[in-house]
Amino acid sequence: MPTLHFLCGKAGAGKTTLARALGRTLPAVVICEDEWLRALGFEIRSFDDYRAASARCRAVIEPLVRQILRAGAHVVLDYAANTRERRAWVRTLFEPEGADHLLHFLDATDDAALAGVHRRNVEKPEGVYFGDVSDEMFHAVTPYFTAPGDDEGFRVVRVART
Repeated sequence: MPTLHFLCGKAGAGKTTLARALGRTLPAVVICEDEWLRALGFEIRSFDDYRAASARCRAVIEPLVRQILRAGAHVVLDYAANTRERRAWVRTLFEPEGADHLLHFLDATDDAALAGVHRRNVEKPEGVYFGDVSDEMFHAVTPYFTAPGDDEGFRVVRVART
């Protein structure tokens, strides 16, 4: 059965690295929101800029993900499903297609996630680095993060990052 894999975790927790690994091992089509934002030339200077650009990308990604699932292939959506609202949107992708899902929750402490951000900023690994994330930006977006709750009804694989 085609499965939509999606990810939840703070900046620096390892979402894109995991998405790439899943894409290779499943195999699956990997759709990375950060790649789309960069390739389409969005200028993101604030969290509001990101939200607007992300909404525009979702409008294009949504029919593509549905089409891939209908074709019977697995999809890894490298999209930060970090709030109930964003996870609810992901549900609208797999449920109407009768596809399965798996939410990969990278559960990282702030210290572990910040260490990941710092490492990525220095190493700039290809396919994972899409621009520096400052400590200030990390601390500005982290309060919006909401861990998945049992009441959301997702099948969750929790990966502890300490």
